[in-house]
Amino acid sequence: MSNTNRSGRGKNRRNSAAPQGKGKASASRQPSQSMQSTRPSTSQSGKEVRPNGASLSGSRSKGRARESAPIEGLPVSKNEETVIEIIGMNHDGEGVGRADGYTLFVQGALPGETVRVRVMKTKKQYGYAKLLEIVKASPDRVSAPCPIYDQCGGCQIQHMSYAGQLAWKRQLVIDNLQRIGKLNVLVEDETNEENTEHAIRVLPTMGMDEPWRYRNKAQVPIGVTEGGLVGGFYAKGSHRIIDMETCLIQHEHNDEVVAKVKEIGSHLGISAYNEETGRGLLRHVVVKKAFRTGEMMLVLVTNGRDIQHKDEWIGSIREAIPQVASICQNVNKKQTNVIFGDETRVLWGRDVIYDFIGDVQFAISPRSFYQVNPVQTEVLYGKTVEYAGLSGKETVIDAYCGIGTISLFLAQHADQVYGVEVVPEAIEDARSNAMLNEMKNVKFEVGASEDVIPRWKEQGIEADVIVVDPPRKGCDPRLLDTILEMKPERVVYVSCNPSTLARDLRVLEDGGYRTVEVTPVDMFPHTVHVESVALLERRGLE
Repeated sequence: MSNTNRSGRGKNRRNSAAPQGKGKASASRQPSQSMQSTRPSTSQSGKEVRPNGASLSGSRSKGRARESAPIEGLPVSKNEETVIEIIGMNHDGEGVGRADGYTLFVQGALPGETVRVRVMKTKKQYGYAKLLEIVKASPDRVSAPCPIYDQCGGCQIQHMSYAGQLAWKRQLVIDNLQRIGKLNVLVEDETNEENTEHAIRVLPTMGMDEPWRYRNKAQVPIGVTEGGLVGGFYAKGSHRIIDMETCLIQHEHNDEVVAKVKEIGSHLGISAYNEETGRGLLRHVVVKKAFRTGEMMLVLVTNGRDIQHKDEWIGSIREAIPQVASICQNVNKKQTNVIFGDETRVLWGRDVIYDFIGDVQFAISPRSFYQVNPVQTEVLYGKTVEYAGLSGKETVIDAYCGIGTISLFLAQHADQVYGVEVVPEAIEDARSNAMLNEMKNVKFEVGASEDVIPRWKEQGIEADVIVVDPPRKGCDPRLLDTILEMKPERVVYVSCNPSTLARDLRVLEDGGYRTVEVTPVDMFPHTVHVESVALLERRGLE
């Protein structure tokens, strides 16, 4: 099997929505923008250890930077307590309030609430405050069911009702379209027909009937305590492991496999990797679950090829978890936070497991990209096909095709589909998946879309529809220019970032397209992330 990183369409950065990765560092922001919170939780629930098992006590204050001088003229000062009303929520899930016109970001506060806060940090135009008391609660406030919600960085808005989450995500998309894209969005109570004729319709967010246990992949860092191996998720904004027995957004079987691996490994005396010394064996446990077929894959990420008691470990895993169809080892000897190394080998079973999205079958390898919420992926791709408006006669270009997931969905309804992707290994997977489904009306090519598509045009390939599904940074400007030169009748934009979606739609609108409709899709319930599908039509076709 290939030892290369099959990163798909390059969107595994999106999966930071789920609690598998290291807490993100902060980025600069203005009051109208936002960033990932890095403030440590004060909750004491859950067991918190470093990946190497070292104690956390007594070390937090070391090496802190000298605090800056207070800013004069602000209506509030550090450590001051005040009562504010929360007027909104930024795209990291922090409540936004005002103290005498001064913006404060409050983790855990919801729109419509009156809260008492303590100011923790101030800047010239905005500051951060800690929630002390909810004076008046929002109707959308609920008790987060996860026992380590306050510590884990994976979910940000479990304390908000699911209906409230869906409404907020729709409004987040609308706000970005209006503020960043300067686009005309249809307002429900708008009565001026001149303003509504060409306004963009933003439909309600497409949510889940059961917004729990939806993730098909777990990537769990491993540490050690006196009691044996521990594994869980990283605390907010840190690299401290919070041990856990269950994650409410993971499939139950993923939890069971991780627990068994920890139990068996502890019994056999398997050591956990120590980041500081570079010693120890087990770094991560990666589990993949195929929802439709029930097959499971276990990947042990180790600091070296040699595994103590390998046969006994594999035998115990197979006996305890019979649904596991593949046990693989990935070797990562680098002192890095990157999960996977360059070498992957099969310890037992197959090198892939199989799953379906709709009627399309996919082979999933240890390192191939595959959407982590298969239920909502089918919803997302179904909306993409709907917006493409295919009759079976069209030529379609998928400009960020990854491993071919959207391309193969489109190929069921189009005459010909062309997919392009810059990652060679992803194209290998795309071609394999096309063969797996016996689809002969789809062609994949390696390269940058902005280079390959003009070459196709020179060869006489004219696209009726172009579909883009870029990473969070949005489309390359040259690709947008290419789309405008190709002049397809329709463009379908699948987005994982409302701000870059709005930016790119503005460019396409200025180039002769009209955004007709946008549908938000909730791929990651209880997190702040939202996907969107937008339909654009070339002006003059109405």
